[in-house]
Amino acid sequence: MFHAKRIEGSTMLNSQAQDQKSCTLAGPNHEVYSGVSEDATDALLIGRMRLLLAVSGLLAIFVDPEALDAIDTVTLSVFICYVGYSVVIYVCTTLKKPTFYGKAIHWLDVIWFALIILFTGGINSFYFLFFFFAILTSSFRWGLEEGARVTLASTSLFAATGLLLETENELTRLLLRTIFLLSLGYLSAHWGESKVRLKRRLAMLRDVSQLSNPRFGVDNTITSVLEKTQDFFKADCCIVIMRDKETGSHTLRSIRRTKPRTSVSASPISAEAAAPFTLFPREHILVHARRRWKLSDTPIGYLASDSGTSTWVHHSDKAADSLAELLEARSFISVPLSMRTEEGRIFVASSETALGKSDALFLAHIVAQAFPMIENIDLLDRMASEAASLERRRMAMDLHDTALQPYIGLKLALSAVRKKASEDNPLNVDLERLMAMAAQVIGDLRHYAGAMRKDMNGTEPALLAALRRHAAHIMKFYGIKIDIGMDGDLHMNDRLMAEVLQLVREGLSNICKHTVAQKGAVKLQCMSGWLRIRIENESGGEKTAPFSPRSISERVAALGGKVVIINDPDGNTVVNIEIPT
Repeated sequence: MFHAKRIEGSTMLNSQAQDQKSCTLAGPNHEVYSGVSEDATDALLIGRMRLLLAVSGLLAIFVDPEALDAIDTVTLSVFICYVGYSVVIYVCTTLKKPTFYGKAIHWLDVIWFALIILFTGGINSFYFLFFFFAILTSSFRWGLEEGARVTLASTSLFAATGLLLETENELTRLLLRTIFLLSLGYLSAHWGESKVRLKRRLAMLRDVSQLSNPRFGVDNTITSVLEKTQDFFKADCCIVIMRDKETGSHTLRSIRRTKPRTSVSASPISAEAAAPFTLFPREHILVHARRRWKLSDTPIGYLASDSGTSTWVHHSDKAADSLAELLEARSFISVPLSMRTEEGRIFVASSETALGKSDALFLAHIVAQAFPMIENIDLLDRMASEAASLERRRMAMDLHDTALQPYIGLKLALSAVRKKASEDNPLNVDLERLMAMAAQVIGDLRHYAGAMRKDMNGTEPALLAALRRHAAHIMKFYGIKIDIGMDGDLHMNDRLMAEVLQLVREGLSNICKHTVAQKGAVKLQCMSGWLRIRIENESGGEKTAPFSPRSISERVAALGGKVVIINDPDGNTVVNIEIPT
């Protein structure tokens, strides 16, 4: 590690990282399954069809030249150039060049098609059907907005070429073909949006179905589900109100776009504060939208549907309007939640997006998929905590009975030898040092045994205290000064704290074993849902060769994090560890 004298396993880890990197396709809207990009597959298929369309269009000139008004060298050149363009696009998509997966490709197609129509008779050209190729590819890959833009652009260019070449007898044909292109293009864009929305929903259900790392606990899992739900609906806030079935007390979890994202725990609130969220029938799925322009004094109310049914009923209830004003939202949706010991509701509110019935029904699917998993994690978490508590008590007794007694005997034996030695014996200093080390180990073992008998809560002061004791131990026996610092509050449970403590100890141990440093530092920070650990040591001005600490990398990878090693401007070697919380 840190300015290492001996590095083991770094080559293997680096090769693994490169293999993982090579299986991932960079760029937005790219989903990777088993190393194969879905966008790459679609682009390759579209490239083949584009090439087939271009070749077919060129052959049509020779098969039936009389169907076109005129065939000249310029027209033929346009077709040949488009075939060449299609070949280039097909070859580049076959070579998996991400640049050719974007939106610019179908816009280039629109321009090519406009040129082809312009040189093949305008309104009378049957090549106007080529526009549907660009409309379909844009709609089914990018959704309604992009499909609508391509439809409008295609219709406008077709109308422009028609007006440029039109005669008095062709206005009717221009009108009919323009309306035909516009209407079918819009339908294609609408159906394409349905396909894109379905893919997003399936991806969302897949994400919330994946079990969270049990080390992070229930709060982290619920926070992750709320964040993904908020991002999916492009909402401003996502709120969960729960009521304990036995005590009747209420708790609140809230995620807002304007606040930094950290693990959100349940906060108790009074019944009065929870009242605006609990006035609706428990079994109803709610959809509420506020009017931007109020045309009458009639309250908007809300739409409600019983869970499991497809019937929606309008309710004129001012409570929904009041709640929308409280949330500062244009619209909100809500579905009921029911767990083993609690019941309540989840609310998703947005000030811009108009949430509708389909959104509310899909939110119900998310809840049905995610919260049974959360209950299982809660049960697993409590079982693990109880098992860990029993194991700590057993280990405390084992430490006292097996590990501690030999060190006590060693200290007594060293004390007896020291008493037998004369005052001028040159080994007295070494004997006293060994006695001090034995006493230190006995004290540490007693402290560990005492801590294990207690149910540790994993709070920040306990973690800092343990790190400072370890730093003091290093200073005493190795002469290396380690500064321990913490920026802000840390949010972690006892199991994650134990992992972090072990990571830092491993890093400090590597400083002692593999470097000649006399100073080091450890800094912990929790920000934006990530725990950042910075371990650094001086390297004497020498640049450290690239390496990877195997033990630390494996532990961090098991926690879903990453390790980055750098040399800072001061010449220190720094290990940056990031772990999701």
